[in-house]
Amino acid sequence: MPISFYEARQQILDTVPTLAIEKVSLFDAAGRAVAEDIVATQPLPAFNNSAMDGYAVRVADCAIGTILPVVGYLPAGKTSTTTGKPGTVVRVMTGAPIPSGADAVVPFEDCKEEADKITILRTVKKGDHTRWAGEDIRPGDKIIAAGTLLRPAEISLLASLRLGTILVHRRVRVAILATGDELQEIDELPFNGGIVDSNTSALAAAVQEVGAIPLLLGIARDNLTDLREKIKEGLQADVLITSAGVSAGDRDLVREVLEEFGIKEIFWKLRIKPGHPTAFGMDNDTPVFSLPGNPVATLLTFEEFVRPALLKMMGHNSVFKTLYRATLTEPIKKKKGRLQILRVSVRINQDGEMVVSSAGDQNTGILRTLVDAQGIALLADDRDFFAAGEKIDIHLLGASTAL
Repeated sequence: MPISFYEARQQILDTVPTLAIEKVSLFDAAGRAVAEDIVATQPLPAFNNSAMDGYAVRVADCAIGTILPVVGYLPAGKTSTTTGKPGTVVRVMTGAPIPSGADAVVPFEDCKEEADKITILRTVKKGDHTRWAGEDIRPGDKIIAAGTLLRPAEISLLASLRLGTILVHRRVRVAILATGDELQEIDELPFNGGIVDSNTSALAAAVQEVGAIPLLLGIARDNLTDLREKIKEGLQADVLITSAGVSAGDRDLVREVLEEFGIKEIFWKLRIKPGHPTAFGMDNDTPVFSLPGNPVATLLTFEEFVRPALLKMMGHNSVFKTLYRATLTEPIKKKKGRLQILRVSVRINQDGEMVVSSAGDQNTGILRTLVDAQGIALLADDRDFFAAGEKIDIHLLGASTAL
């Protein structure tokens, strides 16, 4: 019996394993989930330093109009025994250590320079234009929680703290198999009734976008021998994804072959549109996703079911995309009984409000609508009408969708 969209998601996440941990260099860690809480062992900044090019001063000496002698010079990367003695200043560059005794920096533009003296032109306050040791990070601070995606910002922080190797979860190796007698490789000569296999390329791109490793098995024809051979190979990966061959037609043989291999079927058929014949099973610790063959349905079911599973397997603590409340600009009709995965155009109106409308023809044969969409709306299965002006939940598509 078909199950709901949300039941399917939960069953998948309750079933798929988390992969083993490995140590990688910081340069290989971007886009992966850290496998342990990271605690700072040193302060950041490591020492008091100047945030501007200027002069290190004692605030007590810096009444407006005061003339002070320059007794030293400190560029970034250098240390000196020069101290901020009362009544003197030290010329410093951005990043240079703050001399002992100084408690502020006066930028060049806030003083008048002549010979080896400066004249203070503006009020100076303690801490002006200085970076104090430990003001960002202190030893013992938990700086990154286990399961956090390592973005460029996290990589910068780790490098600043001299952490050159990081424990992360292993990247998922995902075998991808397209099925069907009608399918052709991109570079094959067209034949009457032939359809180019776009699903392999699309799924490989989606797998790479999520940070996993695609393994291309090619095309399996609609016969048991070919399917057995390629599915057997695919089950050596961490995850197997098949497209097509899971409906109820004479040549839909994928589930039959999976059953021969002892795959435990968790579910088959969902109360969703598109993607009704989606199936999910397990071969010991290897998840097997059998997606519909229509390219639109293939990508949408990957987005909603496979993507979160791959992220969980790679140790991410956030596996679903952020949901936003957006206002419909037009009425939407649908049939009751199935949740509809609606491709939507998303924009920000002149009032700063997120508004959405259908991205075009929602027929599952229309790939252009998915190309033109910036987001996905999940329309509840127990309703058949959504009015213009109504708020609905959406999430954005792609890694860097611009509105």
